[in-house]
Amino acid sequence: MAHKIPFRYRAHEVSRLEAFSDVIFGFALSLIVISLEVPKTYDALMETMRGILPFAFCFGIFIGIWYEHHEFFKRYALQDKVTMFLNIALLFVILFYVYPLKFMFVLMGKEIMGEKITVTLVQKRTLFTIYGAGFLAVNWLIAAMFWHAGRQAATLQLNEVERIDTRESFYDNFLTGVFGILSIVLAYTAIQFAGIVYFLLAIPKTAVPWVMGVRRSRAEEAMLSPQLPGPGAPKNRPQDTERGDDNSRSGRPEVVG
Repeated sequence: MAHKIPFRYRAHEVSRLEAFSDVIFGFALSLIVISLEVPKTYDALMETMRGILPFAFCFGIFIGIWYEHHEFFKRYALQDKVTMFLNIALLFVILFYVYPLKFMFVLMGKEIMGEKITVTLVQKRTLFTIYGAGFLAVNWLIAAMFWHAGRQAATLQLNEVERIDTRESFYDNFLTGVFGILSIVLAYTAIQFAGIVYFLLAIPKTAVPWVMGVRRSRAEEAMLSPQLPGPGAPKNRPQDTERGDDNSRSGRPEVVG
C-alpha cells in the first residue's frame, strides 16, 4: 500500500562514497558467478546448470543488501566519519562473506539434487559459525547505520513519519542479525536446526513492518489532519468580524482609545 507521506530523499546525485560502494558490490557479485569459462562439453554444461540455484540465492541476498544500502544513502545523504567507518566495515565484511555464502548454498543445492555430501560434524559447526557470524555482522552494521541516522534526526530535519521509517529499518536489520547468533548456538546444541532457524526470519520480517506500519499510519493522520487551536488561542467573535469588515470598508485602521 502506498504511503500517504513518502520519505523525502535528501540525496539527488551519487556521492563518491556510494559510487565506491557500488564498485565493491559489483566485484562481490562477480565472485559468485557460476563459471568463468564457457562449457565445452555436455557434462560441463550440466555441471554449470546445477550451479544456477545456489547462484540465484546468493544473487538475491546481495541485491537485497545493495538495495538497503542504496536506500540509506538516498534517504539521508550522510557523509560524516561515522557513516564512512560503518560503510567501509560493511564492505569489508561483504567481501569476506562472499565465499562462505556461496559454499553454503552450493552444499544446499547438492542436497536438493540428491547428491551425497561428506562433511563431518566439526566441519558443519565451523561452517554454520562462519556463515552466522557474517550474517550477523552484515545486518548489524546496516542496523548501526540506520541507528546513526536516527541520532541525526534533528540535523537531517526528519519529520515524525521519517523517524518511524528509520526506526523500522533499524529494528528490521537488528532482529534479522539475531538469527545469525541463534544459528551459531544451535550449531553446538542442536545442529539439525542450525539452518532451519533462518526460515523463522519470516516472523520479524512480518511483525516489524506491521507494527511500525500502524505507527506510521497514525503519524500520517496526525500530520495531515487540520491543526485545531489549542487552549488559550484567541477566538473569533462575531462583533470582531463585523468591526473588521467596517474597517476594511472605511479603509481606515480602527483607533482604540
